[in-house]
Amino acid sequence: MKTLLCNEVVRELPFARQCALAAQLGFDGLELAPFTFGEEPHRMPARQRHEIRTVAADAGLEIGGLHWLLVTPEGLSITDSDPKVRARTLEVIDGLIELCADLGGRVLVHGSPGQRRLSEGDASGDRERARDALARAGEAAGRAGVTYCLEPLAPPEANFVTTVAEAAELVEAIGLPSLRTMIDCKAARGAEADDVPTLLERWLPTGLIAHVHLNDTNRRAPGQGDDRFAGVLDALSRLEYRGYVSVEPFAYVPDGPTTAAWSAGYLAGLRERLA
Repeated sequence: MKTLLCNEVVRELPFARQCALAAQLGFDGLELAPFTFGEEPHRMPARQRHEIRTVAADAGLEIGGLHWLLVTPEGLSITDSDPKVRARTLEVIDGLIELCADLGGRVLVHGSPGQRRLSEGDASGDRERARDALARAGEAAGRAGVTYCLEPLAPPEANFVTTVAEAAELVEAIGLPSLRTMIDCKAARGAEADDVPTLLERWLPTGLIAHVHLNDTNRRAPGQGDDRFAGVLDALSRLEYRGYVSVEPFAYVPDGPTTAAWSAGYLAGLRERLA
C-alpha cells in the first residue's frame, strides 16, 4: 500500500516543487489532476509527458495515475445525447488513458459527476450511453495496461453511481478486468449505509476495488475534521491491500502546502500506531 498526494492540493507550485514537497513529506507519489496542466491535457506533447515523468522520478516519486478526468476541456459528458458531445468526450477519455500510461501511471479515477449526470427526460438512455462509454474506456485501458476506475459519488453531487454496490454491478456487467471501482471516504460517508472499514471488508475481497481516496466529510484532509481513519488504514492493512491510497481534500486550510504536510504527519502517526 502506497500513499499519494493529489497534486491539485499544491497546484499553485511549479510541478518540480510539487514533487519536491511531496517527497520531503514522505508521500510515495502523486495522483495528477489533468486540468492542472492546461485546457487540453489529453493532447499534451510527448516532450512534456517525458519531462513530467522524469521530474517525478528524479524526486523519487511515482505517478500513480489521474483523476478529475473531465474537468477540461469544458462541455464533456458520458451521458449527453448529442453525438458531437459524446464523440469529443470519448476522444478526451482515450487521450487521458494514453497520457496515464505514458506517465507511468496505473490508475485513472472517473469521478466527474457533472459530466455523468442523468437527465430527467431520458435517464434510461443516459445510463446506456454511460455504460457504452465506460466499456470503451475499459477496453482502451486494457490495451494501455492501466486500470480505469468508476468512482461512486454521493448525492446531490452525483445522481448516477452513488454507491459501491451500484458501481460494482455496472463494472461486473461490463466484465472487463481493466474496469474497476474504488472507495472515496467522503463520498462513502455521504451515501453508504455502512462505514468505510465495513465497506472495505465487504468489497476488497471481490477484487473490484482498485483505489482509495482519503478525505474528511468536511472536505478537508484526513485528520482535519471529525472523521477517524485508523479503522480505514487498519482494514486496508489486514486485507493486504496493495494499491494506492490518495489524499484528496477539496478545502485547503490554511493553504495547500500546509494541508499536504498535515495529511502526511497524520497518516504517518496512524501507521506508526497500527504497526
